[in-house]
Amino acid sequence: MKTTGLAGALCALATALGISSAHAQILIGQTVGITGSAAATVAESMQGAALYIDHVNAKGGVGGQKVEVISLDDKFDPKLTLQNAKTLIEEKGVIGLFMTRGTPHTQGIMPLLEQHGVPLVGPSTGAMVLHQPVPKYIFNVRAPYQREVEKAITHLNTLGIKRIGVVHVDDTFGADGLAGAQSGFKANQLDALFIEKFDRAKPDYSAIAPRVAQKQPQAVVFIGTGAAVVDGIKALRSAGVTGQIVTLSNNASGGFVKLLGDQARGVVVTQVFPSERSLNYPVVKEAMELARARNISDLTPAMVEGFVSAKVLVEGIKRAGPKPDRAKLHAGLESIKKWDLGGVELSYSPTDHSGLVFADLSIIGSDGRFKR
Repeated sequence: MKTTGLAGALCALATALGISSAHAQILIGQTVGITGSAAATVAESMQGAALYIDHVNAKGGVGGQKVEVISLDDKFDPKLTLQNAKTLIEEKGVIGLFMTRGTPHTQGIMPLLEQHGVPLVGPSTGAMVLHQPVPKYIFNVRAPYQREVEKAITHLNTLGIKRIGVVHVDDTFGADGLAGAQSGFKANQLDALFIEKFDRAKPDYSAIAPRVAQKQPQAVVFIGTGAAVVDGIKALRSAGVTGQIVTLSNNASGGFVKLLGDQARGVVVTQVFPSERSLNYPVVKEAMELARARNISDLTPAMVEGFVSAKVLVEGIKRAGPKPDRAKLHAGLESIKKWDLGGVELSYSPTDHSGLVFADLSIIGSDGRFKR
């Protein structure tokens, strides 16, 4: 894949996730939006994963075998996600997939995972459809989106904020987040001030923003991804919306903050991992130390997600034993019980592939950092 500029840099980062294929013995596949609307956050999560996988490989890999993650760019297009997954599984022979991004994207490859018995570790989506009913081949790491939205609405209510509306992308991710919002409204005896939806492929806020402004919301929960949410927030502010903006953990990246520019300050972003600056969590301290060794001065929430997900992947490979294959990796992952990742505990079983239950809120400060 020959690219230039930002795309080239991101593809180089994808290569950095593993070692050269000439020396790799354990192949893991990833299809993700290296370019496209989610690219900024994807770059950071991949960088976080690379910190841990490169560290493991530098120490000899797993059981003397090094790990290579083959990353293909799906441009955040569900159709390309499916094509890439087929290539990785049927042509590259990967024993597992890792950190897909997007709800419809991940849903679209579920039949393929079933067909070939391929585990997927750490999809970067908290859709409830990936938790219940329990999909045999998907091992979640992050908590569900619905829990994030419910927590956010409860928090707003405790602050006396009652006039809350929802703007969501018109796809399965948006519908899932909306379901969480509706549960949050019900639990707090509130009604949504408004519910607006926008097209995932071609977001257009020219009509939505004035309608939202007329409602004079105290807060807007914005459910969407990356650049689409950035454009939406800017459109709302331009239309005169002054209320609190809340968005979900899929936008918890430094790249998202940079895209928002002077509109970033005060935006609330839900979080599903410990703070990237919290030394109280050994896993964060470990990531910090490895980042400093690479001359990376600051972690971001997206990097922490990538790092933690990589730890789970490698633990599954370790438990798969010698000569790991798809079935052994699946069994290895399912054997993880009350495993301490470094201040947070994760368990799987045949009836539970949900992973962590951690959920928190952050707000973007004037320095562009997420504050808890």
